[in-house]
Amino acid sequence: MRSYELVFILQPELDDTAVEGLVEKVKGWITEAGGTVSKIDRWGKRRLAYPINKRREGQYILFDMNMPPAFSNELERNLRFQEQVMRFLIVNRD
Repeated sequence: MRSYELVFILQPELDDTAVEGLVEKVKGWITEAGGTVSKIDRWGKRRLAYPINKRREGQYILFDMNMPPAFSNELERNLRFQEQVMRFLIVNRD
């Protein structure tokens, strides 16, 4: 198991229930792969440094987690298929 950080930016017009649903879905993917989520920070709606798909704002979510290194590729693939996710970044904390 390795320690990772995942930050993703969601579409700004999503309501709280849609955001919570996506957060729970990502958390479920990680726990199903044998990982653990130690902390979830919801940074809220913030202005982007540059427009993404003609949007100037996004909702930021940060995960601190431990997961098997082989699962990072599958997690990236799953996040790419989510229309609500505008950008994401997975960083190894070790």
